[in-house]
Amino acid sequence: PEYQFPAHIQDVRCGVRYIRANAETYGIDSDRIGAIGGSAGGHLVNLLGTAEDGDFEMVGGYEDYSSEVSVVVSLYGASDFTDPNMATHNVNAADVFGSADADSDELQAAAPVNYVSADDATFLILHGENDPVVPISQSQIFSAALEAAGVDVTFVTVENAGHGFSPSGGTPSPSAPELIVMVAEFFAAEL
Repeated sequence: PEYQFPAHIQDVRCGVRYIRANAETYGIDSDRIGAIGGSAGGHLVNLLGTAEDGDFEMVGGYEDYSSEVSVVVSLYGASDFTDPNMATHNVNAADVFGSADADSDELQAAAPVNYVSADDATFLILHGENDPVVPISQSQIFSAALEAAGVDVTFVTVENAGHGFSPSGGTPSPSAPELIVMVAEFFAAEL
């Protein structure tokens, strides 16, 4: 792609700053902003919920506003590129990140697990147990790191589910309607 990482997270963070800058216009409480993303979007919301304002250069404007969010719903997002289960993913995403080497500066900078601290957003993490694209180990590692830092995190394994919660080995559980309710209740309770 023409724009490699960190352009992606810079765009997302600029979007959050834009929302804050225009909160009054849109009737938004700028202290209660949440984010949800799946797959590549899950990786980005993982970063959004852990990285601090100074971790990535602010581009796109609204630099007087914070890019941080209060809560995050992460759906099968990457978090730690040093995980041996990510080797194939890293090779396939080399054009996005500029490297397939798990220990490279590029992939270390892109790994949300490297930004975890006690003041991170509250997380709900959902991941299919049979995900062949982003292994469930990514959410297990990330959830454990958040928990170790004292962050409020809920991790839900979706049984019999692959990437995008597609059926894999049986009927996914919790079901899609149950996951939707879980996400809605999470946002309602936390925001």
